[in-house]
Amino acid sequence: MPEERTEPTVTRSTERTQYELTVDGERAGLAAYIDRDGQRIFHHTEIGENFGGRGLGSTLIGRALADTRAAGLRIVAVCPFVAKYLEKHHEVDDVVDPVTDEVRAAVREQVG
Repeated sequence: MPEERTEPTVTRSTERTQYELTVDGERAGLAAYIDRDGQRIFHHTEIGENFGGRGLGSTLIGRALADTRAAGLRIVAVCPFVAKYLEKHHEVDDVVDPVTDEVRAAVREQVG
């Protein structure tokens, strides 16, 4: 009998300032962000080794960006994975801001 898989879930952890992806009850990945001046700056994304190659990164980022838009915030993609996602998916183009030196400095200040 084939293994039953549940739909991946994406939740926002305000304490850890990240979106968390869960698959079958196991944490599969995260997208870390910083909220600053009406922007949500995405600076790091990771998908666990056991979960690669299944499109889960796109699921995670797609839902995180939709949630960001719904919250009325602008999106800044410092993370290369998020930037690459935005090149292919244009549903949030109207709320994307460029990465500036100020944004980079804010990320360095927050995460080192």
